[in-house]
Amino acid sequence: MGGEGVLHFGLGAFHRAHQAVYTHLAGDDWGVCAVAPRSAGVVEALRAQGHRYNVLVREHDRAWTEPVTAIRRTLHAPTQRAEVIARLADPATRVVTLTITEKAYADTSHGAPVRLLADGLAARAAAGGPPLAVVCCDNLPGNGPATRRAVLTACDDRTAAWVADDVAFPATVVDRIVPATSPADHALAAELAGAPDGAAVVAEPYRMWVLQDHFPGGRPGWERAGALFTDDVARHERAKIRVLNGVHSALAYAGALTGHDRIDQALDDPALAAFAESLAHRDVLPTLDPPPGTDLGEYAATVLRRMRNPALGHRCAQVAADGSLKVPIRLLGTVRERLAAGAEPRWAGLAVAAWLRHVVTGTADDGRPVEVTDPSAARLRELARGEPARHLDALLGADDVFGHDLPHERRFTDLLRADLRAMARHGAGELIRKELTL
Repeated sequence: MGGEGVLHFGLGAFHRAHQAVYTHLAGDDWGVCAVAPRSAGVVEALRAQGHRYNVLVREHDRAWTEPVTAIRRTLHAPTQRAEVIARLADPATRVVTLTITEKAYADTSHGAPVRLLADGLAARAAAGGPPLAVVCCDNLPGNGPATRRAVLTACDDRTAAWVADDVAFPATVVDRIVPATSPADHALAAELAGAPDGAAVVAEPYRMWVLQDHFPGGRPGWERAGALFTDDVARHERAKIRVLNGVHSALAYAGALTGHDRIDQALDDPALAAFAESLAHRDVLPTLDPPPGTDLGEYAATVLRRMRNPALGHRCAQVAADGSLKVPIRLLGTVRERLAAGAEPRWAGLAVAAWLRHVVTGTADDGRPVEVTDPSAARLRELARGEPARHLDALLGADDVFGHDLPHERRFTDLLRADLRAMARHGAGELIRKELTL
């Protein structure tokens, strides 16, 4: 069998613009066998061009391509399940990485990535295979332990005992803005690279990867590509999830409600820019303990500067997707810690209200429909009955989102109710301007 060393689940744009780039730049003999859990389109595109592709890096009016050759083999899980399991059992596979989206870790049905991983680990255990590392690269709090729990839940008792002894689950933090690749991006990538590229992806120049160095089977030299290895991943994780992801989500919901298609356009709106600044500096940063050598104010400024990059064309709808899964991770931790400190989570609360209005009503301030993609949209709309402020108690009963504590926090629930009423009467934009006295 092959000797790529890294088996990756989730052949989307983010992997091709992030982990594959780090492996390519590490400059050693490691490669990636990438597994597509569903669609075969990218598999076919990569195979047609010898698994070589380009990252189209865009920053304002500058653009350039960076070739990537780390992916050496691709598999399509629905039609090549046996081959995927064989790869997991192969001693040459020493690292498994995952970009399967947050919601996939709760899915252990047949064909789901976690189920496939568990079945492959069972084959490895039965063959007496060597230890390896499973590396989550999705935005889950404590993503290493969370992935370990998900995998153990999917394993039988014998495999679970082997996993507990021989599989490491290092925690990680990943960061790079990777919007959907448009036809114009493909055309520009082809022009700059001198040939068509059906697997090209677009990304910003910035990239970051923080990892625990727990790889019992060895790993690529990702530090040569700029990855940071540390035992203190948690502080990096909290800063990234709450500052970048939290503010990104808040802008996506407020931006969509106020008629903006893209994140950079939302930040060109003075009210939304001030809202993002207030959320970051007044609510988020007070909840964070900075990682060594990190100035959190400077980090927040860098995050907003990155989001202003118009060349990315990052759509509010893309960032807003799956809010019922993301809001608890990206915003509600900030809400809880501000409440625990005796403070009013004014801006984080407003962001949560914007999400609720977005997912429940599906309309912008001017009455136009907004694009809503959320697994809980139908359930939340049924609970709200068209009036989220009036039926807020029912919405707060969605304990998978709000837990059992927040529905009883009057400082939070009163904020939500007042904001939802104001948005219904005057619109989200007018409420934000009023609160910021603009």
